[in-house]
Amino acid sequence: MSNVLGHLEPKRVFENFEAMNQIPRASYHEEAVSNWLKEFGEKLGLETIQDKVGNIIIKKPATPGYENCPAVILQGHMDMVPVKGKGSNHNFDTDPIEMRIVDDMIYANNTTLGADNGIAIAMSLAILEDNTLKHPALEAVFTINEESGMDGAYALDTSLLKGKYLLNIDSEEEGCFTIGCAGGKTPLLTLDKEYKEACSCKKALKFAVTDLLGGHSGQEIQLQRANATKLVVRMLTQLSVDFDLADLTGGTMHNAIPNHAEAVILVEDVDAVKAELEALYNKMRAEFAVSEPHMNLVFEDASVEKVYTDEFKTKLLTLLTVLPHGVNSYTVNEDGTLDTSLPESSTNMAIVENVGDQVKVTFSIRSAKETIKEEIAKRVELLAATLGCKFEIIAGYPAWEVIPHSTIEKICTDSWVKITGKTPAIIAIHAGLECGLLLDKMEGVEAISIGPDMFDVHSEKEHLSIPSTKNCYEFVLDVLESMNQY
Repeated sequence: MSNVLGHLEPKRVFENFEAMNQIPRASYHEEAVSNWLKEFGEKLGLETIQDKVGNIIIKKPATPGYENCPAVILQGHMDMVPVKGKGSNHNFDTDPIEMRIVDDMIYANNTTLGADNGIAIAMSLAILEDNTLKHPALEAVFTINEESGMDGAYALDTSLLKGKYLLNIDSEEEGCFTIGCAGGKTPLLTLDKEYKEACSCKKALKFAVTDLLGGHSGQEIQLQRANATKLVVRMLTQLSVDFDLADLTGGTMHNAIPNHAEAVILVEDVDAVKAELEALYNKMRAEFAVSEPHMNLVFEDASVEKVYTDEFKTKLLTLLTVLPHGVNSYTVNEDGTLDTSLPESSTNMAIVENVGDQVKVTFSIRSAKETIKEEIAKRVELLAATLGCKFEIIAGYPAWEVIPHSTIEKICTDSWVKITGKTPAIIAIHAGLECGLLLDKMEGVEAISIGPDMFDVHSEKEHLSIPSTKNCYEFVLDVLESMNQY
């Protein structure tokens, strides 16, 4: 095993994190890490449960003096978003995450780091194995496939849990305590391809829009970052010359803003079309000069034997043009003003991919209000019906309704003030967390979400603050130790 983080403190937190990152654990591929966690709990002699989907529950009894305290659930997810940057040969099915330290930050080598949400599990494991700590009964819950549908949280048998307080460690800003989040829904639109033979009088040209910032479609959607697929579609629909379309793809994850997209077209005059595409691209580069400083346009030679029919080309480009992307509405404050830092609802045109003789478009909807979420979904369904696309909902989760001034909020606030002398920010977020889904199944449980500073999650630039991780871990220990005072 590599030993990049072994000198960092808290030692066992970073050692556990590095050990986890040796195990490939992209969404839908968590079997190995689930088995590793099961073995970890069993080696400690703790009650360990692995359910049929791979969720893990590890229970640790209360320490003396805490037997009468309500049990605490420490919760995080074991899967990670598999995104790699341009030029990376990383294989998320087989390769460990290569980590590096830059100043006081941990990065991966041109891939996502997996701190979202491996750091939650690393902290929880360190707590489970440390018998010098003072705490109530603990139930460490590690779910599978949070990033692609929260399948683990849906499948979790919460009757196995007795905890009253749920401490979710899946937030990304130190000193910000999350007490609510948006709900989500993921439509999948499927189109059956229609082909014709490529004309020998035309030449193939592949072009790609690359090096966009991308990022988390919940956390960064309000930053006006460009959607690479949308840019490619705009360029195609604004071309002044006739072209045949042979291929169009973009995006990798439903909850990541596409940072790369490409198309293959057939045209009579390649040089003239290149010049026109460059002119269109330069206009868009000026449009996104602030939010996308590194965007790039790349051309490659290509060869194809068949292209889409004109009817199918029109259908696909119409769908990708009309599907919305970005903030749909902002949260309205009690005084009637808009909170432009917190979207109320948004959409992400996430993935366009070829699957056999079909084009599949994965679309993500987020909203703090169920009514808005359903209204957007209905609009997308009607668009699909108009264009003759198959429409289905492949994932969804409820919003976590804000309930201010809970006991767990007070416990955490008191601890944070004691440690730092500062008042924490109490917030709701637009990203999705498992808390809403879990709370729907656990009557009377209170939840809060915390975490260390993380940046550029769901992108190859993801990085984790070392000192913030230490601060967050020490804060969690203090929260647990203070539980017998409430």
